[in-house]
Parts: sequence; structure tokens; C-alpha cells
Amino acid sequence: MNLAAWFTAHVDAQPHGLSREPSRAREPLVQRSHTESVGLYTDRVLPRLTDLLMRRAELSEIRARVAAGLHGEVLEVGFGSGLNVPHYPPTVTHVLAVDPARLGRKLAAKQVAASSVPVEYIGLDGQTLPLPTSSVDHVITTWTLCTIPDVGRALAEMQRVLRPGGALHFAEHGRAPDPDVARWQDRITPIQRRVAGGCHLNRPIDRLITASGLTMTRLNNYYLQGPKAFGYMYEGVATRP
Repeated sequence: MNLAAWFTAHVDAQPHGLSREPSRAREPLVQRSHTESVGLYTDRVLPRLTDLLMRRAELSEIRARVAAGLHGEVLEVGFGSGLNVPHYPPTVTHVLAVDPARLGRKLAAKQVAASSVPVEYIGLDGQTLPLPTSSVDHVITTWTLCTIPDVGRALAEMQRVLRPGGALHFAEHGRAPDPDVARWQDRITPIQRRVAGGCHLNRPIDRLITASGLTMTRLNNYYLQGPKAFGYMYEGVATRP
């Protein structure tokens, strides 16, 4: 006897003398729309996954280098789960935080509470900064410029809010100079954007920064450990004239 026949004979059959209850209409399955599913992934899953992946010791060393030299009023675009907070030098007096993921604030709570530097959340969008012109001493971004939809506009906003002589400190991954690696970055980026919150692997970070009107004063390029397409780094400082 096959499984379907056994099920019919033993489960679906009714004892003699008992009538079958009228079958009830089954409740329709509630299905999330594609938009709801994407929103859930972007808002709830991706921030936690990013926090986990970005805690590598190699990346922590980079954060420490990028934060060195910060002082006064600092704007961090792409604050995330606050992984840069432990690296702020004591010369930083106030941090203004911008990040689109509200969950990031919960993930960053312990880092922020343990820091002697006050952190103030001021917005969700780096493309429109709610700050006066020439109002901050430094801007810091780490693994952020890859995901901002209009990155040129965001960098122009950072340049605007920096005081003259102020600097953007950055560590960003982007387009590799090796043609073979760059071709792979172009191929993979459409998929990467879908699974990693809009992340582009192939943005020429140095050219984007200087196009905003900032002057590149220090730039180091290197590959992180792992697949080269995902780890060509731009680490440096660019100042507002």
C-alpha cells in the first residue's frame, strides 16, 4: 500500500455510526509582498549581518587608522552599529551620526553608552545633511560610499558642511585598477546591490571624492584578505580648501 492510500484508509476514514463534520474552508496563507520581504531584509536582517561581518580584526585596525587625527565636532555618515566609536580619539568632543538603518541605533547602544564622546543622531540620509554650511571639523565614512544611491550628492554635502581646512577621513572599498578584477566587479555588482543594501563594488572612490571639491591629501590603496573583487580599498584623507 502506498502512502496516499494508507493515509486515506487510516486518517480520512470515519468510524461507523459517526458522521463526517462539514469541512471548513482553510484560512488563506498570508504571504508577504516582495516589497515587504525586501523591507524586512533591509531593515531587520541586513544591519545585523553587516554588524557581524564588519567586526573582523583586520577591519578594526583600519578603523583605528582612519579615526586617528579626528578632533572637535565630527560627522559620521554611515554610523551603522557604532563600530568606529571605540576608535574615536579623546580630542573628539561631539559626534553627529547619520545612518538609514534605525536598527543600527539599537545595535550601537552599548558602544555609545561606553564611550566618553557624546553621540547625537541627526538624520537618516547622507544625501541631505541637516547641518549648516561650514559647521563640522571632520567627516568620517567607513564602508559607506558604496551604498549611497547618489554618492556624488552625498560627498558634495559633506564638503559643504566641513569647515575650511576640515577633512574627510575615509576607508572605502571600490573599483580595482587590475582590469580582470574590475571586470568581475562590474559583473557582480548588480547581484551585490540586491543582497547587500545597494552596495556597489565598482565605484572609483578617489575620483568621486575629488569631484566633490575636496583635495586628496593622503591615499593608500590595497587589497583586503579574501576575493579581490570585494576588497580593493581606498583609505585616506581629503580636505576642504
